Amino acid sequence: MEPAELRFDHGDETPERLKAQLSRLLGMTAGQTQRVAADALRAVGAHKDHFVVLAALAEFGPASQAAVAGRARVYKSDLVAVLNELESGGWIARTPDPTDKRRNIITLTAAGEDRLAELDRILTTVNAHITAPLTPEERSQLFALLTRINTHLSQ
Repeated sequence: MEPAELRFDHGDETPERLKAQLSRLLGMTAGQTQRVAADALRAVGAHKDHFVVLAALAEFGPASQAAVAGRARVYKSDLVAVLNELESGGWIARTPDPTDKRRNIITLTAAGEDRLAELDRILTTVNAHITAPLTPEERSQLFALLTRINTHLSQ
């Protein structure tokens, strides 16, 4: 969708009932934020799954593909392609698990740490752009409120 299509309120052209729908506002805002982040990552040959896999490996250490899929919340069917891309970039290494030769252990490489730092910088800039109209306090409050809503709805 184009950015204008994801605009929540088009003034007099938007029915009042639509303006009162939180799910619509959140959905359209999520669509815009995902587009901005995806465009920024695409500019450096990355996508969100690259970031989440590298972040999971950085925080939790080497792991099996199944563990990485669970921690990164990437579908197992999609993970192989993501790992292939990351491995071809030199950002991860796959080695046989010494306890079970049927599976691989995924490890973050030094180049992967550098790549993660690059993606972190890009996404920090994206977050600043997205929340530019807000004060630092409002940014913290927005994140806390959305986290509470997400936690509530996931229970």
